[in-house]
Amino acid sequence: MPDFAEVAAGVYVLRYPVLDVNATLVVGDGAALLVDTLSTEAQAEELAEAVRRVTPHPWTVVNTHHHFDHTFGNAVFAREPGCAVWGHEEAAALLRDRAEELRRTACAAFGSEAPGFADQLAAVTVVPPDHTVHLESTLDIGGRTVILRHLGRGHTNGDLIVQVPDADLIVAGDLVEESGPPDFEDSYPLQWPEAVAALLALAGPDTTVVPGHGAVVDRDFVARQHSDLTALAWLIREEDISGSPPEKVARHAPFGYEAALVAVRRGYAELSGRA
Repeated sequence: MPDFAEVAAGVYVLRYPVLDVNATLVVGDGAALLVDTLSTEAQAEELAEAVRRVTPHPWTVVNTHHHFDHTFGNAVFAREPGCAVWGHEEAAALLRDRAEELRRTACAAFGSEAPGFADQLAAVTVVPPDHTVHLESTLDIGGRTVILRHLGRGHTNGDLIVQVPDADLIVAGDLVEESGPPDFEDSYPLQWPEAVAALLALAGPDTTVVPGHGAVVDRDFVARQHSDLTALAWLIREEDISGSPPEKVARHAPFGYEAALVAVRRGYAELSGRA
């Protein structure tokens, strides 16, 4: 199990090797905040042990969005008395109302290549956030201000970023990806650039940005990804007018054929009102 590494004053990131997903820990005076809880209860137990190697303080949890690799460990952390679990209202609704569907989808993605992992996903008790954000909420984590912001639809309809102003750090969730192309499966590719533009407006030249997956990045990296997302969004709009099939568009789109193909289909669905 990897350990947390300090990336800014009192802020730590653990880069978990399965799916290369990040969990972020903010430590205040007598309180801590954990952002995202990994995929299974076994992983979450490891994560909890890693948290305790950094701090004994009681924790609050934030989910950046509803996907299993960021939320299926919630049950382990929610066992602590008084633990609040925060998420966007759309993410909370999905985890509450479609838990079985989300479990089945996650299991199906790994059933053939990693059956043991799929079995662990199937056994998860899905715990949705019990505190929700519409646009913005401010938390006091042991004297540290932490701001939860919904910047609009992007990776999902319920993305949150977590801003820690005194550390000049933003946890971006999967609005920003470092270790691979963005995941467009539940996305809104025509709106995603606007959400990232709003994130960039909050970031200074030295802001540390924690992506959902991969290495910690800087503002310049986010700006480059925003440029690619913007180019993709305009390409989708232009090719929709021309009636181009998604397969053709994806061949000359940013992020590679497979990711772009999903993005173009999702973008066409947005334009037609189906997403």
